[in-house]
Amino acid sequence: MSPRAGLCSFATLLAVALGAGACSKDEYVAPPPATSTSDVADPAAAAETLAALQDSIDGGDPSTAAGLGADASSRDLLSAIVANAEALGLGDVTLRYVTETGRTRGSGAWDAQVALTWRIDGHDAASARTELPVSFAAHGATIAAIGGPGARLPLWLSGPLDVERAGDVVVAVAGDASRAEDYLAAARRAVRQARAVVPGGKGLVVEVPADPESLQRTLDTAPGQYAAIAAVTAPVDGSRAAGSPVHVFLNRSVYDDLDPVAAQVVMTHEAVHALTEATSARQAPLWLVEGFADYVALRDVDLPLTRTAGQIATEVRKDGVPPTLPLDSEFDPSASHLGGVYEAAWLVCVTLAEHAGEQALVDLYAKVRDGADLATALREHAGWTEPELIAAWQDRLRSLPGVAG
Repeated sequence: MSPRAGLCSFATLLAVALGAGACSKDEYVAPPPATSTSDVADPAAAAETLAALQDSIDGGDPSTAAGLGADASSRDLLSAIVANAEALGLGDVTLRYVTETGRTRGSGAWDAQVALTWRIDGHDAASARTELPVSFAAHGATIAAIGGPGARLPLWLSGPLDVERAGDVVVAVAGDASRAEDYLAAARRAVRQARAVVPGGKGLVVEVPADPESLQRTLDTAPGQYAAIAAVTAPVDGSRAAGSPVHVFLNRSVYDDLDPVAAQVVMTHEAVHALTEATSARQAPLWLVEGFADYVALRDVDLPLTRTAGQIATEVRKDGVPPTLPLDSEFDPSASHLGGVYEAAWLVCVTLAEHAGEQALVDLYAKVRDGADLATALREHAGWTEPELIAAWQDRLRSLPGVAG
C-alpha cells in the first residue's frame, strides 16, 4: 500500500479556525494568556544540550549522550539513539532548537520544538526533515524525553533497535527482534523480484515498529488508520517533496500472522513501491500504482485464481462487472471490500501485460508515474483506448473461476 498524503489547504484550515472561535463583530474576546515558561526555560542552555547530543551522535559516543539525560530512562534512550544512528549509518543528523511550546513539567522542566534532519547514507538521496517536541530539564541542561502526543517520532529515536543489513537492504526492528533475520531475507528476495521486472534502483530500507501504536507514532497517523494493513510504503518524514526518503514500514501485528507466501507477496509489493518511487506518482491512478506492485509481487507465485482473485470474483458474481476501473477513493485503508479492489487492480495490469507484453506494462507504468497522460500512454504502449482496456478487463473478470458459466 502506498498512501496518498492527506492535504488540507490553508483556506480550509482558516475556515475551521474562524468557525471554532467565531464571535459577533461587536464583541471583543481577549485571547487567553500563554503559559509563561520564562522562569524555567533557558533556550541557550537547551541549544547547547542539543549540540552536545548531535556531537555524540556524530562521534558515536553513547556514554556522553547518556550524560545528557535527566534520569535513568532518558539516559538509556539517549544512549540507544547513538547506537541506532551508528548501526543505521546515519548522516546529516542535525538538532536545532526552535521555540518553547509553553508547556512546563514542574520546576525547571519545559517542552520545546526541535528541528531534526537525518538520512541513511547510501540509501536516502536526501535528508528527512521534521519537528518534534523535546522535554528539557534542569533549565535546559538535560533532556527528559523526546516526542509527544500528536507528533511524528522517527523510529531511531524511539528506543533500542536491532539493525540487520545485507547488500543494499537494511532492516530496523524495534521491540522483539526474534524475526529480524526473517524480515531481512524477505526484503532481499523482494528486491530481487522487483529488479527482475524493473532493473536498477536504489536499496531498500524496512522499518518495523514494536506494535501498532508505535507504527502510528512513527508515521504520525490517526489511531487505527493502518490497523488492518500488513505494511505501508511512505516518506519517513511525511513529506512528498522530490527526493524525500521513502521506506517500507511493517505492521507486525498483521504481517507476522501471514503465511510465508502471503508475507513475501506483501514485502515485494511494498518494495516495488519504494524502488520505483511510487509515492511521488501524484497523477497516476491508484489502480495502476497498486495493480503494478501486485503484478510484480504475484508474477512468479504459483497460486490459483481462486486465491489471488477470489474476492473480486465473489463481488462480480453478486453485482456484475464494475462499470469503471477502480477509483482512487476505493483504496482507502478503511474502505470495505479493500481486498477485492486490489485484486481488481491487479487484473487490470494482468490484462494489459497479456495483451501488449510485460515490457509494455512496465513502460506504461513508468510514463504515467512520471506524469504522462494515461490515455496517451495507453495508446502508445498498449494500442488501446481506456474504454477498450475497460472492456478487455471486464471480459477477464467474467472469465474468473466461480463467475464464468
